[in-house]
Amino acid sequence: MPHFNEHAFELSIMELFQREGYTYTNGEEIHKEVSDVLLRDDMRLYLRSRYKTDGIMPLEIERVLAILTANVGFSLYEQNRHTYQLMTEGFSLKREDAALPDLFIEPIDFTKDGTKNNMFRIVNQLEIQGSERRIPDGIVYVNGLPVVVLEFKSAVKEDTTIMDAYTQLTVRYRRDIPDLFKYNAFVVISDGMNNKYGSMFSSYDFFYAWRKVEADDKATDGINSLLTMVRGLFRKERLLSVIKDFVFFPDSSKSEKKVVCRYPQFFATHKLFDNIRLHSRLQEGGDGKGGTYFGATGCGKSITMLFLSRMLMRTRDFASPTIVLITDRTDLDDQLSKLFGTAKKLKSAFNLCSNNEEISDAEREEIHYFTGVRSIIYKLTIGDTPDASQMNRRVSEMIEEAIQSEGVEEIIQIGNDKENLDVLSEEYMERLGKLKLPNTKVKLMERLLKTVITEFKKVNKVKGVDFSKRLNALVDKYNDRRDSAIFADEVLTEVANQMADLLKELNKEKKSFLDLGISYEEKAFYDILKAIAKQFGFEYPENKLLKLASEIKKIVADKSKYTDWFTRDDIKAELKMDLILVLAEYGYPPVTNDEVFKEILEQAENFKKYNG
Repeated sequence: MPHFNEHAFELSIMELFQREGYTYTNGEEIHKEVSDVLLRDDMRLYLRSRYKTDGIMPLEIERVLAILTANVGFSLYEQNRHTYQLMTEGFSLKREDAALPDLFIEPIDFTKDGTKNNMFRIVNQLEIQGSERRIPDGIVYVNGLPVVVLEFKSAVKEDTTIMDAYTQLTVRYRRDIPDLFKYNAFVVISDGMNNKYGSMFSSYDFFYAWRKVEADDKATDGINSLLTMVRGLFRKERLLSVIKDFVFFPDSSKSEKKVVCRYPQFFATHKLFDNIRLHSRLQEGGDGKGGTYFGATGCGKSITMLFLSRMLMRTRDFASPTIVLITDRTDLDDQLSKLFGTAKKLKSAFNLCSNNEEISDAEREEIHYFTGVRSIIYKLTIGDTPDASQMNRRVSEMIEEAIQSEGVEEIIQIGNDKENLDVLSEEYMERLGKLKLPNTKVKLMERLLKTVITEFKKVNKVKGVDFSKRLNALVDKYNDRRDSAIFADEVLTEVANQMADLLKELNKEKKSFLDLGISYEEKAFYDILKAIAKQFGFEYPENKLLKLASEIKKIVADKSKYTDWFTRDDIKAELKMDLILVLAEYGYPPVTNDEVFKEILEQAENFKKYNG
C-alpha cells in the first residue's frame, strides 16, 4: 500500500477536476518562458475561435495579450483590481484595419455558452520564475489566465497544516512570483481535512469552506468539504459565475480589501435572482415581488445584497425590481471524535517500536494507515469551531494583550522614577528587544519612548519635539507595513531596532550639555539658537553660540524670578528688549528676533512650569 503523501493528494485533486471536465496538464509538459504566468497558446486559440466571424487578425490577438500582460505600475493589489476588470468587463480593441469598428474583447466568455467556449485547464507542478523559482501545487487556467492558485498539505502529516498552505501562498508566493496573482480570482488552501478558499489579500480568518454542491444539500466538513468544493465551486458554470459576479473590489479602499462570496451568499443570490425573475411583471402573472428576507447578525446580508444588486443591474431582464431576501442556517454534523484517543495510542506505540526489525512491511503499512487516520481526525474541524491555526493565533493575541497590559503598567512605574529614568528605560528597552512577539515589542517600545520623551520635553522643549517627530515617523512606518505585507516582518524588526537606537540617542542627548561645558538649562537655549540658524540657513560660530546661550539663560533667570512674570506684559516687554540687545551684541541676525523671542519664551515657561 503506497504512502498517501502530498504528491498523491495533489494527483487525487487533479483527478477530481478532470471529472468536472477540466483538461489536466502536468507543468513539465508545458513549453513557455519560465517567467511567463499565462498559457498564451490557450488564449490565442480561444480568441481565434470566439472572434472568428469578426475576422480577428494574429497581430490583434497579440495586442490583446499585450493589454492583459501590461505592467500598470501599481501595487499587486491595484494590478489585480485593474487586470480583473479587464477580464470580467472586457475592453475595446482598435482594429488593424482602421475602417472597421472597434472589436469588444471578452477574455472570458460569461454567456450561457461559456462552459463550451472557454478552455478550462488544471495544471500542477508548473515552474514559475520570479525573484525566486516556485512550483505551485495547482493552478486553474481559463483561456490561459491563471484565475485560481491552489496549495495542498498532506492530510496524514500532523505537523503540516492548512495554515502552512496559507503562508506559502500569501507570503512566499506573493513575494516571489507576484505576477501569477495579477489575474487571480481567489486562492485555495487544503490539508485534506480542512479545505478553504478566499481572497489572496484576506487574513486567514476570512477563508471559508465550500460545504455544499447544491443549495439544498446538507453541509459537509472534513474530507467531504474537498469534494463539495471541487463539485460545487469549480463546476464550470459555477466558477464562471463566481469570477463574474461574486468577487468584489471596493471602489476606493485604503486597505487591500477584496471580497469573495461564501457559498451561502452564492446560493442565496442566485435563488433570489431566479425568484425575482419568476415574479417579475415582465413575466405573465408576475406580481413584482420576491419574498421576505430574514438574516441573523453576521450572516453577510449586506454583501449578499451587493452581489444580488450587481447581478440585477447587469441583466437586461429587469427594471427597478423589489428585492426581498430569505436565508436560513442548517446545523453542522458532529465528527468522529471518539476515534481520537485510540489513534493517539497507536501513534505513541509506533514511535516507540517503528524501528524494530520484527515489524513486517505489511504491519508497518498498517501502522502508517492508522497514524494517518489519527492525523486526519486531529485536523477535522467540528462545526463552526475554529481550527487549530485560528485557535493558536487567538491564544497568541490574548497573550500579547496580557503582556502589553503588564508592560504598560511597568512603563508607568519607570516613568514615575525620575531620578533613575535613564538607566531603567535602557534596561527595560533591552528586555523588550528579547521579546519574541514583534507587534507587542514595538507597541511597548513606542509607549516607553513616549514616556521618556515627555519627561525630556519638560527640560528641553525644542529637542523633545524633534525626538517626538522622529518617533512618530517610526510609528508611521510600523503602521504602513500592511501596504507592503510581504516585507512586514522585516519592517517590524527594523522599526524595533531603530526605536532601541532612538532611546540610546535620547539618553545620550540628555547628557550632551556636559561635553559642551554648559548647564542643561543653557543647553536648551543653545538648541533653540542652533535650530533657528538652521531654519533660516545661516552659519553661526560655535564658540559665540555657547556664550550667547549662557547670556540668554541669565536674562531669562532674571526676568522669571517673579512668580507672575509670564502674565505681566511689562516684564515680557523688558525680556524681549534685553534679548534684542544681546542678540545684536553677539551678531545674531536680527531677522530672527521674533522667532528667537517666541521659542525662548516658550522654553522659559515650559521649564518653570515643570521644574519650579
